[in-house]
Amino acid sequence: MRNKDNKHLGLEISPDIHYKLHYISKYEGRSANGQVLYLIRKCIKEFEEQEGIIEIPEKK
Repeated sequence: MRNKDNKHLGLEISPDIHYKLHYISKYEGRSANGQVLYLIRKCIKEFEEQEGIIEIPEKK
């Protein structure tokens, strides 16, 4: 079930990148969406390890 609080991110990518993303995600046992989320989380983790934690402002 989808979380209605989650944000939607549309990406426009070339057919070659699309194919390769699906190829790798299938190889690693993830959906393409799961693979993209995995890579985003990995990027954020590496950034925060080098630059410090990114603080999320409180909602008003």
